[in-house]
Amino acid sequence: MKIQGLYRNNSFWLLLVAIAFLFSCSGFEKVLKSKDYEYKYRMALEYYKKKEHYRYVTLLEQLQSVYRGTFRADTIEFYLAQGYYYQGDYLLAGHQYDMFRKNYQRSAFTEEAEFMYAYCFYKSSPRPELDQENTLAAIEAFTEYISRYPNSERKAEVNRIMKELKDKLIEKSYLSSMLYYKIGDYKAAIVAIKNSLKDYPESKYREEQMFHLFKAAYLLAENSVESKRRERFQNAVDEYYSFVSEFPNSKYLGEAKKMYDASMKVLQNLN
Repeated sequence: MKIQGLYRNNSFWLLLVAIAFLFSCSGFEKVLKSKDYEYKYRMALEYYKKKEHYRYVTLLEQLQSVYRGTFRADTIEFYLAQGYYYQGDYLLAGHQYDMFRKNYQRSAFTEEAEFMYAYCFYKSSPRPELDQENTLAAIEAFTEYISRYPNSERKAEVNRIMKELKDKLIEKSYLSSMLYYKIGDYKAAIVAIKNSLKDYPESKYREEQMFHLFKAAYLLAENSVESKRRERFQNAVDEYYSFVSEFPNSKYLGEAKKMYDASMKVLQNLN
């Protein structure tokens, strides 16, 4: 009997929820079909306050052309961008924020639109292994934002995001340079690692990269034809000296010393 009563109570509440949902939908349908644009606009603002993103976006898209050129146009355009953002469509939101900041340079929403334009690129920035076009675009957009609003309350937040984005570029550069080493293309690895170190001299991977630069030079020399061994082993020794002068207490020092000794032995024999 208790189970039956519980089932009836649950069914009753589910029915109430279903009825409320139907009434809610029918209410929105009424707003959607209304020809009263002022009413639609007021309801869009209500839905915006309630964070019912789909509903206010749908209404504002209908009102865009109606209020274009009026004092309400910037509110509609900005709230549309917000709606796209909160629905997770960062590409469309970024485009909308970009259009807004260009068309409404004196609006009360302009600074926020500038920030969110950059933030959409940040949200679209992929993991380091992938192409970093959006990461670079985010850095450029945030740099532009700070130059326009140097006293922004979001300056600390922007600095934090910029560091995160730059760290991602450093990791991307590190991974790309090490890829050649891992597949055994030591000649390409030497070029890639040198370029990475040049682009990001303060990289947290510097010690590891400089060690692998030396190791790649050593392995390239070891696998070279006789005519190129002397020059390449000498290059490897030079990379060793650069490495140990910068990281005399490196965790890679033991392995590096063995390769250095082997290189010197080869050079002595060649001489």
